[in-house]
Parts: sequence; structure tokens; C-alpha cells
Amino acid sequence: MPLPGSSPDGRRVGLFGGTFDPPHVGHLVTAVNVRHALRLDVVILMVNNVPWQKEGERPITPALHRLAMVEAAVADVPGLEAGRLEIDHGGHSYTADTLAALRATEPDATFFTIVGDDAAAGLMTWERYEEVVAASTMVVVDRPGVPVELPEGVDWIHVESPRLEVSSTDLRARFTDGRPLDYLVTDPVLDLIRANRYYADDPAVVTANGAPELRR
Repeated sequence: MPLPGSSPDGRRVGLFGGTFDPPHVGHLVTAVNVRHALRLDVVILMVNNVPWQKEGERPITPALHRLAMVEAAVADVPGLEAGRLEIDHGGHSYTADTLAALRATEPDATFFTIVGDDAAAGLMTWERYEEVVAASTMVVVDRPGVPVELPEGVDWIHVESPRLEVSSTDLRARFTDGRPLDYLVTDPVLDLIRANRYYADDPAVVTANGAPELRR
């Protein structure tokens, strides 16, 4: 059942893309608050296949493992979904391509691309960013009282949300050095991290084709 205020012609869909390595409570707080503020039918946490802006900076957990963590994170959260479209597409992940594919499957839907203020500041560095702003409304999420500006002519909405200072870099380091991750990631995600030793010094079990085997 669509939420009150949803488009009568189709769903109101939020696209929240990221590496999600790992997904943490800050991601969930953002997604839930944007969905509420804009009366979205769904927010898709779209897992990047190859995040081109981060490629080469550090080892990145295999995409299907990151997808499994996002699926675990949103499993019991109404209105949030894990997205694998970019993984199935393969190669580098570009929001312009993702929106084009989503619009092809839901031509009557209204799309909203959700970003933080830091990502919004770098919008003009995105691959074909003009296509992104033409195909969706930009939603910029930040903590209350922080000013945000986007390039002139970009249609965007400002949503204030409690912004938890949770860093994926810090979470990976916490697993490596033994500090607790409790309450920073959900219990199902923490169980997957521990079972697969994603961020431990010793590598995960590897299958014959070279991809780490997922343990649940």
C-alpha cells in the first residue's frame, strides 16, 4: 500500500547508493528519516559493484558480500530494500546508469537520489551528473543547522536528519584491532562480519573461482 502523499501514477522511490563496507546505523537512520520526510514508498540501498571514486584506495569487500550485509541490515525495516542492480550490471557503478535502468522498469515512478552534504558538494565530478539531476530530484541529507549549496539549476530538497558520526573506515579498523562494533552496526550485520571475518587480518575462505565464500 503506497504511503499517503505518494504519486498516484507510480511509486515514490528513493535511491541511496553506496559501497556499504560495512552498512551501519548511520545509513539506516538516513534512509528511514528521508523516507518519512518525503513520504517515499521505498528507499533502495543500492550496493555499488565497483565504486569508481574509491577504486584503488583500499581493498573493497566483494560486492555480493556487501549486498548480503545490506540485506541483513534492512531485512526487518519497513520500506527499505537492498538493491543489487549495479552488481548485476557489472563493471563500474554510475548513478546515471542505475537511474536509467530503474526508470525503464518503473516509468511512472518518481525518483529521488539521496546523498550526504559531502557527496552533494562533489556532484559536478559525477559521471554524467546532468543525467542524474534530470532523471531524479536530489535529496541532500545533513545535520540540523549545516548550510548546503548545490550548483545553480539543480532541483534538490534539503532533509535534516540526526547524523550519527559513524565511519566505515573506523568500523573496519575496530574489527581488525578488536574494539567493539556493538550498536554501530545491527546484530545481523555484525554476525555476518564475524562469521566471514571480513575485516580481519587473515583472509576469508576462498572458493575455487577466487571469490570468498559467504558464511551465514
